[in-house]
Amino acid sequence: MTASARPPRPTLLGQNQYGKAETRVVRVVRDGDTHHIRDLNVSVALSGAMDEVHLSGSNANVLTTDTTKNTVYAFAQKYGVTAPEAFAARLARHFVSSQDAIGRARIRVEEYAWDRIEGTDGAPVTGHSFVRGGRETRTAEVVHDGSSWQVLAGLKDLVVLNSTDSEFWGFAKDPYTTLKETTDRILATEVHARWRFADGLPVEGEGAPEWDAVYAEVRGHLLAAFAGTYSLSLQQTLFAMGSRVIEQVPGIDEVRLSLPNKHHFLVDLEPFGLKNDNEVYFAADRPYGLIEGTVLREGATAAIPTD
Repeated sequence: MTASARPPRPTLLGQNQYGKAETRVVRVVRDGDTHHIRDLNVSVALSGAMDEVHLSGSNANVLTTDTTKNTVYAFAQKYGVTAPEAFAARLARHFVSSQDAIGRARIRVEEYAWDRIEGTDGAPVTGHSFVRGGRETRTAEVVHDGSSWQVLAGLKDLVVLNSTDSEFWGFAKDPYTTLKETTDRILATEVHARWRFADGLPVEGEGAPEWDAVYAEVRGHLLAAFAGTYSLSLQQTLFAMGSRVIEQVPGIDEVRLSLPNKHHFLVDLEPFGLKNDNEVYFAADRPYGLIEGTVLREGATAAIPTD
């Protein structure tokens, strides 16, 4: 049915827009051994001469939402990412100027900050190890039955990332395996850790730990182990993190770690005539691999719940 043949309707089409929401793009700039990261969440909304797609189903004026997603990735590679305002302006200008039917483009960008992981001297541990800006949540659980104590301390939502020094290959394969082996990948996780203090350790008064200082010390060891481990698997990194805490903090007998693998996949830019030399990634939030494990001091018995 043509537009002119449509029967009259007692309704009118009001304001409308469409686009691709929350395109996650991570841009890595490699300046020798020092890397720089811009981590964005980009939402595109387009409007203009879009009556017919609503009224008759004609897609003639519709630039697909998949195309807007691809444009975000391609522009991240072609032009780089500086300030989010500048990146959004470039995208908006492109969509409005490249399509006659598009009269308005709204680009919303969220940027997630990454700070370099620093050693105890305040200097960066590496040029490629980062911790998400903002603080994690500190946790504590104390169990007392009138005579004995169990103290669990911990943290959650500590987001960390290595932009290199991570490989994943040599894994088992079956007919359903599609994951490609890699010798250079982004390794990122959101650390959830709990550590149990030794039985009999005084909780209050003389001999009790300086809790704030111990928390800062354990956090520092977790970060240092993550940054300093050349990783062949997230499991290997988990063991290195727990082991460093056990080896460096005498009062802790057990460390329980839960590390979701925050996957970063290389975007295929070949359809747009662009190379992607480990520079532009899609940051997937789900589904994700979940790596969990406990590291114990020799002779200790596991007591931290696994759920």
